[in-house]
Amino acid sequence: MDFALTPEQQLVVDTVRSFVEKELYPLEEEIERTDAIPRALGREIQDKVLALGFYAPNIPVEHGGGGLDHVTFTLLERELGRTSMALNLWWGRPSNILCACNPDQRDRYLLPCVRGEKIDALAMTEPGAGSDVRGMKTTARRDGADWVLNGTKHFISHADVADFVIVFAATGEEATPRGSRKRISCFLVDRDTPGFAIQPGYRSVSHRGYHNAVLTFDDCRLPEAQMLGAEGEGFAVANTWLYATRLTVAAMCVGRARRAFDLSLDWVASREQFGQKIARFQGTSFKLADMATEIDAADLLTLWAAWTLDQGRDANRAIAEAKLYASEMLARVADQAVQIYGGMGLMAELPLERIWRDARVERIWEGTSEIQRHIISRDLLRPLGA
Repeated sequence: MDFALTPEQQLVVDTVRSFVEKELYPLEEEIERTDAIPRALGREIQDKVLALGFYAPNIPVEHGGGGLDHVTFTLLERELGRTSMALNLWWGRPSNILCACNPDQRDRYLLPCVRGEKIDALAMTEPGAGSDVRGMKTTARRDGADWVLNGTKHFISHADVADFVIVFAATGEEATPRGSRKRISCFLVDRDTPGFAIQPGYRSVSHRGYHNAVLTFDDCRLPEAQMLGAEGEGFAVANTWLYATRLTVAAMCVGRARRAFDLSLDWVASREQFGQKIARFQGTSFKLADMATEIDAADLLTLWAAWTLDQGRDANRAIAEAKLYASEMLARVADQAVQIYGGMGLMAELPLERIWRDARVERIWEGTSEIQRHIISRDLLRPLGA
């Protein structure tokens, strides 16, 4: 197995890292202080990324995107993970689920996202249905030629800046060998649609400036043309395009951990205590050894999962393993980095306290650590009939 990057992949890594360091690092402190990113600043970042030719790198070439393979896209996400979510959002990676658009929807939603003219948000989680997606209570019922949506979604990332949301709702029930279950369908809802409201969400300790929102649907009427995919096939559409988003979380965790490690390495090589560099103390140097080993392991696990996807193989377990290990690794590495810096590690003058805070949510969103362990154990036990 060849672990070397191709010239194209190295170019992607170098280009994205340079952009992040030069264009985004200088903006982080202000975003942390204000918990906001002005729309004009976001558009400015978009324009720079569009000029680079790197916008919408995850969308196939036939739809105008960059068409990167999963390994190369994972490398790109790893580098974007070094900076804050509020800033890297504006790099522009539309939801792959939009590739399921029909020709008319493609012209109205997918292509504008690829061109940077629109931003989408994904709305699945509800107050009473987080990991239990089938338990969602948002409904869509037929009324003549239309669908009428009612319900609430919450924890919807960046819906405050989205031009439209991709909403999942129950459109009925169907009998299965394991009993009745809800039929889930998917809809495209513009932010100015009557009956649809986007409200500020909760204040989170993680990812300042990258907000969650509460969405309410009160007899929100949608024409048939707003359904993405066929009725009752929302899960099929989601599973085809979305489960690799867990791989993005894993990749970003690796990038964020490497930044914390790089800061720690520079610090121990220059900081002196008791007349010598603190790198000479075994209690410090062994921390670095453990951090490097865990980061490398998470990196390889993540790239292996991406490679498995590129081979057209079932990658569900590999992605779950990558997401589980990388997110938990980041928490450990961030904590050790703070410990190495001592009191300064918790000060806002350094990015470590932000990395430490931001790490907490990674074990929750896009499937909790418990859900990932369920996926992995199920994959191991099912062939044995257990």
